[in-house]
Amino acid sequence: MTAADLTDLFLAALIRAHGGTKARWRRILGSPRVYDENTHPHCNWSFSPSGSVVEIAAVENLADRLRSEYPIVSGR
Repeated sequence: MTAADLTDLFLAALIRAHGGTKARWRRILGSPRVYDENTHPHCNWSFSPSGSVVEIAAVENLADRLRSEYPIVSGR
């Protein structure tokens, strides 16, 4: 899975669960950071969402769920 695929997965899940538009959630989500697998062997990605407390919680809760399914992504 690529970072772009992961972003699309996040956007689809957030829209399905919380409504809103893709553009709105993309602004809240921001871009994924992809780290080197050598220094982050268990999970090499993260997001730094910005928005309301509820929006940030939605992103962080989803990230917690998806980390177990997709711990490693490529930067492409």
